[in-house]
Amino acid sequence: MSRLPFELMLALRYLRPKRTFVSVITLISIIGVMLGVAVLIIVISVMTGFDRKLRDKLVGFSAHVRIERTDSTLREYESLMARVATNRLVKAVAPYVEGQVMVKTQPRYGSPRYLVPLVRGVDSRFEPEVSTLLESVILGTNELRGYSVLLGSELAARLDVSVGDRLAIYSVRQFEEMDTSRREGSEEAPLADDFRINGIFDVGFQEFDMAYLICSLPNAQDLYALSNSVHGLIVALHDPEQAVAARRELMAALGPQYRIRTWMDENKPLLEALVVEKNMMFYLLFFITIVAAFGICSALITFVVQKTREIGTLKALGATSGQILWLFLSQSLVVGVLGVAAGFGLGFLAVIYRNDFLFFMRDLTGIELFPADIYMFRELPAMIVPGDIAIIAGGSLFICLLAGLIPAWNASRLQPVDALRHE
Repeated sequence: MSRLPFELMLALRYLRPKRTFVSVITLISIIGVMLGVAVLIIVISVMTGFDRKLRDKLVGFSAHVRIERTDSTLREYESLMARVATNRLVKAVAPYVEGQVMVKTQPRYGSPRYLVPLVRGVDSRFEPEVSTLLESVILGTNELRGYSVLLGSELAARLDVSVGDRLAIYSVRQFEEMDTSRREGSEEAPLADDFRINGIFDVGFQEFDMAYLICSLPNAQDLYALSNSVHGLIVALHDPEQAVAARRELMAALGPQYRIRTWMDENKPLLEALVVEKNMMFYLLFFITIVAAFGICSALITFVVQKTREIGTLKALGATSGQILWLFLSQSLVVGVLGVAAGFGLGFLAVIYRNDFLFFMRDLTGIELFPADIYMFRELPAMIVPGDIAIIAGGSLFICLLAGLIPAWNASRLQPVDALRHE
């Protein structure tokens, strides 16, 4: 004798594969639930991984918190660094100079190239404590002594330069001197500063790799004629998610003459867009499971019609309306469990081998399905969060149960006499 409740035992017996129309609909329903769950797991995992990867790159290269004066540059920044470092949330502090310059290549053959990237001046003593920049050099060294610079990998590719090549850098100071000379009637033009490329970095975020070149803090101060002042301070926190609390405490300690921005403020549109896209994809893709649920509903309706006499016999033998209800709900539950389990496995396999599939399709078709110049990452990121998986699995099972509720309710309300007379 089986130890299973007779409702579940009958449900499993009725679900055995048979060459009937109902069995085909049931199989299609299981496949529909499987595809819905798999697509949800893949898309939500990719969106979560994209969000997490983006946050890691932003806080790795950029600052958790930036401190600047509202009216001028920071002159006595060393004392301000000491004050900021005493905050309980602060891990490290470093000065920086940042702004646009114009660079000109000096090729041995052919015409020079021109670009207008951002230059960041860093202090090599403090920068490793606040960012991963100097650790991301993939060619050459991160040495910034003398007139030397580090270039982002994408910027170096666009300029067609490599380690050891030289760049002419035109700064704001040179353009101001040129404008002053022109107003005074002088034909003299200031010469650009000549820098050697010591290294090429790759932080894994194409927007940064394309936009930045790095030099020493004294060189950047000279480019912008800042003397011993800097544009601001970069603050690294023990926990980047505490950036808002750190800003509040630092504002209270430093006063209103300072402008304090967090990494969330600087990247707010991008981060909010990712959250909105993830939520919208989550809701929209659940409709795949809802469509599969209609298949479950139609299969059970057909099945109830076919088994009307058997339902009457069961009720005549003493089966209650609740047991009949659970008999048909068990069928929709079994279909849901099979579909969710299959979708779970398919989704995990797809997430694990996502980049292998993309590389295979690229080699096969020659089409880049995940272009780095659009999505800013060279590989498709993904991250499986147990909470998201629980919501997907639980929501899909609930929809499957809900789909079987109406036909199960109608079956439970059948009267034995009417059911036995059914033709």
